[in-house]
Amino acid sequence: MTLEEFKNGKVLLIDKPLEWTSFQAVNKLRWHIKKRFNIKKIKVGHAGTLDPLATGLLIICTGKQTKNIETYQGQIKEYTGTITLGATTPSYDLETEIDQEYPTAHLTEAMLHEVTQQFLGVIAQKPPIFSAIKKDGKRLYELARAGKTTEIKARSIEIQTFELTSINLPEVNFRVVCSKGTYIRSLAHDFGQALQSGAHLSALRRTKIGDFSVDDATSIDGFVSALDATAPTEEND
Repeated sequence: MTLEEFKNGKVLLIDKPLEWTSFQAVNKLRWHIKKRFNIKKIKVGHAGTLDPLATGLLIICTGKQTKNIETYQGQIKEYTGTITLGATTPSYDLETEIDQEYPTAHLTEAMLHEVTQQFLGVIAQKPPIFSAIKKDGKRLYELARAGKTTEIKARSIEIQTFELTSINLPEVNFRVVCSKGTYIRSLAHDFGQALQSGAHLSALRRTKIGDFSVDDATSIDGFVSALDATAPTEEND
């Protein structure tokens, strides 16, 4: 890895760890690149946010490749994870505490598989109130944390695959293939409602973005170790 390569543009596949924000991952890589080559600045950005409670594939672009971020953002994505039935949270995941519990005794495996079919194809989905979408100049999660309610418009998204890979109530494991703009937290919440119960997302991992796979990704520590092993032969910038 050379400074020239980073400037010309690299596409880095990073396996984001739990509880890290995508912004923190970008900052960490940028800081180490600048330190290694003793430079003051370099463009580094990510192609699609992952929530702190999610792990998995984060595409990070450097230099001239940052111009292609929107292209990567627009590609089909694959996720795996766990939905916990019988309870909801305001954030639709584990960021907030359970606010209501629902019955699950009526649920059967056949019913669970059948209801997944309702979410296939192009559907209207409302993003969670705890999201980074802006309304009137404010992030929705800022309004939510301040206890303010606001009307959220549904968005058109596409879900190509929604399959349950294992069922061990109240938890179900799933795999989803979907378009840009899909909130898996909202899918979990809506899935619970369609089952006449409640649900929230309890684990999430992004496994693919387009042709890129998390199987080919490296950890942040792995990237830093590989970077530190290279000789900073370039002159100061």
